[in-house]
Amino acid sequence: MKLTKHGAIDERQQYWLDHFKSGDSWRLFRIMSEFVDGFDTLAVLPPAVSIFGSARTRPEDHYYRMAEEIAYGLAKAGYAVITGGGPGIMEAANKGAAEAGGISIGLNISLPFEQEPNEYANLPLNFKYFFVRKVMFIKYAMAFIGMPGGFGTLDELFESLTLIQTRRIKAFPIILCGSDFWGGMVDWIKQEMLATGKISEDDLLFFQVMDDPEEVVTYIRRTVII
Repeated sequence: MKLTKHGAIDERQQYWLDHFKSGDSWRLFRIMSEFVDGFDTLAVLPPAVSIFGSARTRPEDHYYRMAEEIAYGLAKAGYAVITGGGPGIMEAANKGAAEAGGISIGLNISLPFEQEPNEYANLPLNFKYFFVRKVMFIKYAMAFIGMPGGFGTLDELFESLTLIQTRRIKAFPIILCGSDFWGGMVDWIKQEMLATGKISEDDLLFFQVMDDPEEVVTYIRRTVII
C-alpha cells in the first residue's frame, strides 16, 4: 500500500479501478497469476466450506465462539474450512479448523484498514483483486456459512444467491447463523421482495437460518457428502 509523505493512503493507489486504463493491460497478467495460483493451490482440497463474517467481531463475542465451534466440528468431520483470512469471524473459523487438525484456508486481501492475516490459516493465499478472491470462495466451497457481518459479508452472500438463482452455479447449502441478526433481513426479503414479485417463493429455499453450531455441522454433513 503506497502512502503519501504525510502517512496517508495515496488514493491514486487505493482506488485502482478508477485508474485502470487501456494501457494498463499488463495488469491482466497479475490477474491471471492470481487465478493460476488459486486454482493450483485449491484444486487438491477435500470438500470445503466457506465461512463469512465481520472482521470486527471480538474474541469475547458470542458469534466468534460460534464460528470457532462450527469450524472445529467441520474440520473434525473431514471438511476444509475457507475464510477471508483476516481477523474477527475469519480468525475464529481458521482457529477452530486449525485446532481440530484440519485444513484451514485464509484467502487474504490487501485493504487500507482491518485486513491483517490471522495466524491460524495453515494454507494462506494472498490476493489483490476482490473478484479473483470471490471466484475462489465459490469455486472451491460446497457450502457457505454466513455469520453476522457488514457490507462484505452481504456482498458474498447475495452474489452466491444470485449465481444459484440464475443457474450459473449448482445450488449448495447456504446457512445464515444467528436468527437475531439475520431475522430482520429475511423478514424484509419476504415482505418487500417476495410480496412484490421481485423473487419467487422457491428462491427462499436457497438459504437456511440456524442458531445451533451442532445443527449447522449436522446439516452440512447430511447435505455435503465426503
